[in-house]
Amino acid sequence: MTYQSFEDLEVWQRGCRLSVQIFKSFQRCKEFTLRDQIQRAALSVPSNIAEGSERGSLKDFAHFLNISK
Repeated sequence: MTYQSFEDLEVWQRGCRLSVQIFKSFQRCKEFTLRDQIQRAALSVPSNIAEGSERGSLKDFAHFLNISK
């Protein structure tokens, strides 16, 4: 499988869609600490995929993919 950018990866696209759903679902949550933690956790998945793909080595990319799961 080849790709030009991390944005082409289905796993990154799904992670972004999930993040949007979570942000919308917790928008009215009054537990601000819980809301913040869940939203940051959801955003970390596509963020780690993006960061790993920009590192330049397959070893680093694999490491960041492992972190994102």
